[in-house]
Amino acid sequence: MFDSIYSSSVTASEFFLMAGAAVLSGLLFAWIMSRRVRSTRRFFIVASLIPFVVGAVITFVNGNIGAGVAIGGAFSLIRFRSAQGTADEIAAILIAMGAGIAFGMGYLAYGVLILLALALLYYLFSSLRLFDSRPMQEERLLKITVPESLEYVELFDDTFVRYLKSFERLGVKTTGMGSMFRLSYLVRLKNPKEEKAFIDALRTRNGNLEIALLPYGEQQNQL
Repeated sequence: MFDSIYSSSVTASEFFLMAGAAVLSGLLFAWIMSRRVRSTRRFFIVASLIPFVVGAVITFVNGNIGAGVAIGGAFSLIRFRSAQGTADEIAAILIAMGAGIAFGMGYLAYGVLILLALALLYYLFSSLRLFDSRPMQEERLLKITVPESLEYVELFDDTFVRYLKSFERLGVKTTGMGSMFRLSYLVRLKNPKEEKAFIDALRTRNGNLEIALLPYGEQQNQL
C-alpha cells in the first residue's frame, strides 16, 4: 500500500492514477483548511492543485538533473510575482508541496496521508486555546500620518499615557511624495471601548490626517 506505483518507466495509467489521487486529496485538503484559514477562494483552488502540479513536475524530471535545475530556477521566479502570504497560507502551500513530492515519486498513500493528516492536525490545533496569548491578542498596529513640518517625537506621549497600557514605536517612513510622515506604533489599549476617544484625541494633534488602528499580526511587516 505504501510502495511506489511507478516502475522503471512511468506508464500513462500510473500517471493518471497519481493525478487522480493528488487532485482528489488536494481538494479535500483545501476544503479542510478553508474551515480555519482566512483567505480567498482562489487561494484554496490553487492549494488544491499544487499537489498534482508538484507531483507532475517530479514525475517528468525523474532523475534528470538538468531538468530539475531548470525547473527549480523557473519556480524561483514565482517568488517575484507573488504577494507576501500569511503564516497560514505559507503553511498550506508547504504541506501541499510536500505531499506533491510524495505523489511525484509514486507514493500515493504517503501523499494522501501527508495532506489529510496535517490538515486535520492544523484544524485541531487551531481549535484549541493552548496557543492563544491574551496580551498578544490585545496588541494593535497604530499608524499616524503627520505633516513633515510637525515635530512628532514626543507629540503623542501624553495621549498614549492617557489611553494605552503600553506603546512602542516601530518605525517611521515618508509618504505623499515626502510631504508627510507615517509613524507606526505597537499599542495596547487600556479600555477597548475608548477606541474612538483615543483616535479623536490623536486627530487633534496630527491635523486631522489619516490614522489607522489595526489588528497586529498580518500587518506587522507593513509599517
